[in-house]
Amino acid sequence: MLSESGVIIMTNNAHSNVNNFNTVEFFFDYACPYCYETYKAIVGILQDFPDTQILWRPCEAHPRPSDHHRPHSDLCIQAMFFAADNSTDLQQYHTLVFSLIHGDRIDAEDITTLVQHLSPILDTNTLRQALSGGVYAQALRDANRYAFEESDVWAIPAFRANGQKLDAVIDIGITKEQLQDFLNKNR
Repeated sequence: MLSESGVIIMTNNAHSNVNNFNTVEFFFDYACPYCYETYKAIVGILQDFPDTQILWRPCEAHPRPSDHHRPHSDLCIQAMFFAADNSTDLQQYHTLVFSLIHGDRIDAEDITTLVQHLSPILDTNTLRQALSGGVYAQALRDANRYAFEESDVWAIPAFRANGQKLDAVIDIGITKEQLQDFLNKNR
């Protein structure tokens, strides 16, 4: 579901009133292996938190032009905004993209390759045009700014809720236990 502010929302109870949810922001990068592990953990434990909604906050850990950290996830993040605008199941999108990067190790920096691999869930012609034309480039810049300048994220994965923060330890990530504790504190 896409909120009025353009935030991607994942809930585990489609019949609940969104206003009654505890909201948790999840800052992540598709290219980050720690974000992938945290994504799997959150999908696995969300059923234990029926009144929690996740606001997906994609951001780049290492934006271009940095060549020291690859792959870059800018196209994947822009494609996520495209997917949201086209009412695609975002959990399906996240699962696919994380597995394409970390399992299949596709070249996510090549538009043709990325679009081809996203073809089972997205319209390839429209997606290719959107990515080539930079339709979601500003949304990506806004997402990075929101994460690192407005939300004080210093390492990803990261979570924000009710004035509380949980940031990853660099090169370690966030444990499932830390995530569960954070979600419990923000019920």
